[in-house]
Amino acid sequence: MYLQRKAEKEILDLAAYFPAVVIVGPRQVGKTSLSRHIANQLPQPSIYIDLELPEERSLLSEPTLFLEQHRNETVILDEVQRLPELFPVLRGLIDRDRRPGRFILLGSAAPELIRDSSESLAGRVAYYEMQPFLHAEVPAIDYRVHWQRGGFPESLLAPDDRRSTQWRQNFIQTYLERDLPLLGLRADPIVIGKLWTMLAHNHGQLLNVEALSNALGLASNTIRKYMDFLESAYLIRRIQPFYTNIGKRLVKSPKVYIRDTGLLHSLLGIPDFDRLQRQPILGSSWEGYVLQEIAGMLEETDQLYFYRTNSGTEADAVIVRGGAPIILFEIKYSTAPIPSKGFYIAQNDLGTTLNYVVYPLERDYPLNEQTQVIGFNNISKYLHID
Repeated sequence: MYLQRKAEKEILDLAAYFPAVVIVGPRQVGKTSLSRHIANQLPQPSIYIDLELPEERSLLSEPTLFLEQHRNETVILDEVQRLPELFPVLRGLIDRDRRPGRFILLGSAAPELIRDSSESLAGRVAYYEMQPFLHAEVPAIDYRVHWQRGGFPESLLAPDDRRSTQWRQNFIQTYLERDLPLLGLRADPIVIGKLWTMLAHNHGQLLNVEALSNALGLASNTIRKYMDFLESAYLIRRIQPFYTNIGKRLVKSPKVYIRDTGLLHSLLGIPDFDRLQRQPILGSSWEGYVLQEIAGMLEETDQLYFYRTNSGTEADAVIVRGGAPIILFEIKYSTAPIPSKGFYIAQNDLGTTLNYVVYPLERDYPLNEQTQVIGFNNISKYLHID
């Protein structure tokens, strides 16, 4: 079953202007299904090639000749990181004919891991990051199901929790044993699995590389390199603290999150929503779930930070536009949320006038003159304010 994605319109808009569009994101997030779905909406016919299949890679043994034969079609190349030597060829073809929508490239990693792409196609390509389903894209599904299972289509749409858990466990194992090595991570999958699980246990906490280094018996630089790979594969998110010139001692370490809460729960062995309710990770899991939703709704120029001082002043999320903090969020899993004193101090420190407490119910209401309580499903209404 195909569900409409927020990405569809944006990718079609990019393809109407740029000669090449690169859709990046984790494996199994729906890039292939989306590209096949929008193929008949492109201004010209299309051809799809899966570079994971040896017989289809062989079509490009003479890439210039093959692609020139299809110059009047949109060529969709899936898992393009498998053939990095293709990028200089694409650059030459684009330079000879810069018509929009010539190529759509799908990759299971950030641009910096798709070797040579950013250098070879600079100025010729637009990048679009595709994320697992946001709840805003599947409002008919109960948010608790989405939160527990995460946004990967096969997990979210599984017939029951057991099948969803099985899919996620297989996904994790495949990433460790196959996908991360294919992206260039030369490390023992068992070690990476331990690191990934330790990060799950520290979900929503300040990153302590030294503690991870000591626990795994690895150098700090090695831990950082492995985390860079996990982040570039869209499996974890590091949110940096926001700094201002307010003369306070600020926390400098980033916070780390498992991006998809379904994967978080599988890494922690939490099989269903009822079990999640009894876990110490509950509040941090909810915080990461809401932050993933916020991150997926941001404008391209928006930046997501958190704010914390050494004295305990804290805000879970700061949205920065044009270098200035505009929106402040505190995230509470409570039916009657009460912000911390530090949240009000953060408002004064940062000078934000849009201050929101996100909670799991529907009704929005003012908490005071400076702060509004908003329902999880209403976040987008408050994010897109000029």
